[in-house]
Amino acid sequence: MTSDAAAQPRRRNFFRRHLALTSLLVLVVLVLCAVGGFVFWLNSQLGNIVRFNGGITPPPGSHGGTNTQVPADSGRPLNVLLLGADNGNGHLTLQSDLADGKWTPGAHRSDTIIVAHISANRQSIQMVSIPRDSWVRVDGFPGDVNGYAKINAAFSWGGPALAVKTVQQVTGLHIDHVAIIDWTGFRDLSTALGGVRVYIPHTVYDDSQHVTWQQGWQTLEGERALQYVRMRHGLPNGDFDRIKRQQNFMRAVMDKLLSSGTTHNPITLVKVVKTVTSNLMVDNTWSNSEIRTLALQLRNLHSSDVKFTTAPLGQYAVVAGQDIVELDQQKSQELFHDLGRGQLQLYLNKYPGSGLPSQTAIN
Repeated sequence: MTSDAAAQPRRRNFFRRHLALTSLLVLVVLVLCAVGGFVFWLNSQLGNIVRFNGGITPPPGSHGGTNTQVPADSGRPLNVLLLGADNGNGHLTLQSDLADGKWTPGAHRSDTIIVAHISANRQSIQMVSIPRDSWVRVDGFPGDVNGYAKINAAFSWGGPALAVKTVQQVTGLHIDHVAIIDWTGFRDLSTALGGVRVYIPHTVYDDSQHVTWQQGWQTLEGERALQYVRMRHGLPNGDFDRIKRQQNFMRAVMDKLLSSGTTHNPITLVKVVKTVTSNLMVDNTWSNSEIRTLALQLRNLHSSDVKFTTAPLGQYAVVAGQDIVELDQQKSQELFHDLGRGQLQLYLNKYPGSGLPSQTAIN
């Protein structure tokens, strides 16, 4: 029988002889602990996201989420409605209005309306902005004209659920999820990233916000970033140029967010996650695990994998004293047909100039 005194040197000799293997095992354990800790922390942060009733229903042909072993979003493309909204009058914030489950008609606006199609393989995102003045059918809105109103009236009057219903009617697409971020979120995200770089082709003055934008590259964060995405006064095409600015800002944010300077910097990454989760609001069918999985699946995405365009405009008109715009019905049908199949590039090829211009061509 071997004594304890004889066994101990053998164990020490084993670790000396297999120093590389031992070091590797220790490193693996440390990495697993770090990853596990990060996942635990990430889950805790995702739990801070405000949930609300977005009127989301299971997609056609699904089992309605009855199989709890398989996430509802697994292995299929997703259509997500993105809404940029104001934060109320200071007394009733958007988050508190959503959290209590009782929407206050007229208290909030959403002038940024984007349908994002995320491919099943998670290798591309295609985004279509719908102008806020688009004249569409809005069910149940008391200020309608023969059942029609500006599309942003849907969110203002009936909250996310009516916005989802209205956008589904306009696009013919099933909306899988809805996500809202208020203007404060735009401001704070730019700060967490350490600024977002954009180019101003021509010096222009915003007489509403009293800001002069000088020609050249600028790094925007905080209030300055907020002023950039809000501007429409002083731009040749008003709200439609503002849409391009917002898309351009999102493109620049993705560039910065997906860069190694962010993904490999734990301090910046923590700031970004905290900022997003504290300002983001999503429908109550979107689980933390599905959001976490989607974020991980999209981590290798590049800004070049994201395409932007705007719903095609038809005629301008004045209805009941309101300046409105009618969408081009034929081109809209083509657009949303291609978007729903993840083939937005077909539409962009057919209608050159309909995509988002280069980052140096947007004022």
